Amino acid sequence: MARKNKRNSGDEEGVSGNLWLSTFSDLMNLLLCFFVLLFAMSTIDSEKFEEIAASFRQSFSIFDGGSASITEGNLISSGVSQLSELNDYFSQMEANPENDSEIAESLEAYEEQQYQQQLEASEEIAEDVENQLAYLGMSDRVDIEIDAQYVSLTLNGALLYDSGKAEIKESAIAFVDKIGDVLKSYDDNYIWIIGHTDTVPMIDNGKYSDNMELSSGRAYSVYKYLRDVKGMDVTTMACMGRGEEEPVASNETAEGRALNRRVEIKIFNEYATIP
Repeated sequence: MARKNKRNSGDEEGVSGNLWLSTFSDLMNLLLCFFVLLFAMSTIDSEKFEEIAASFRQSFSIFDGGSASITEGNLISSGVSQLSELNDYFSQMEANPENDSEIAESLEAYEEQQYQQQLEASEEIAEDVENQLAYLGMSDRVDIEIDAQYVSLTLNGALLYDSGKAEIKESAIAFVDKIGDVLKSYDDNYIWIIGHTDTVPMIDNGKYSDNMELSSGRAYSVYKYLRDVKGMDVTTMACMGRGEEEPVASNETAEGRALNRRVEIKIFNEYATIP
C-alpha cells in the first residue's frame, strides 16, 4: 500500500501564511539583478551626469554633504551612495582613443600573423606537390599557384578532353591517374575541382547546351575518376563549372582561349576558411 504524507493542520496554516515572504524576497532579488545589469550595460555620459549633479546641488544640496557610512565614501541622507572623484571614475569608463589605436594595431598584427601562418601552410603543400610531380615527370604539364587559403593546380583542357566533350580522353587517363596519386596525399584536405571554358559558343549537341554545362561536366568527370578509381573521400571533395566567367587570358586570341580551357584543382590548407 502506498505511503501517504501527513501534515498537521496548524503547521500547514503557518507555512502558507509566510509563503508570500519567500516570493517577495525572490522578486526583490530579481529586480536588483535586473537594474544592476541595466547599469552594467549602459553607457554613462559624464557631462550629462555633471549637469544633473549640479541641478541636485542647487535644488537639494544633497551632494554637498551627507551622513557618514560604515564603509569608505559618503552616504547621502536619502540612502543614495556618492562616489568620490566622479570625474576620474567616468573618464575611465569613456572610450580612450589611444586604447582604440592600440587595439587596432594589435588586431592588424594578429591578422598579419594569421595570414603568414596560412601562407606558410600553402607553401608547404606546394613544395610537396612540386616534388611529387617532378618525381612523376609531370612538372611541365601542371601549373601551380599559391594562395593563403589553397594551392591551385591547373590542367590544360585540350590535354584532357576533345572539343565539345566532357569525357576524359583515353590518352589522358594515365595523366589523370598520376594527378590522383598526388591528390591522394591530401585526402583529408578540402579539394575543389573547377571546370573552365573559353567564350566560343557551345554547339548544342543534345548533352551540353552551353559552356557552363560543359565546364561542369568536365569537372565532374575528373571528380568521378578520383572518387571511383582512386577511392578519394567525397565528403571533402566538390566539383563545379564556371564556364567562361573566370578567364586567365584574353579570349581574342587562339593562345588565350587555349589557356582559358582548363581544369583547376584547389587543395585547401588546414587553416583555410571554406566558403
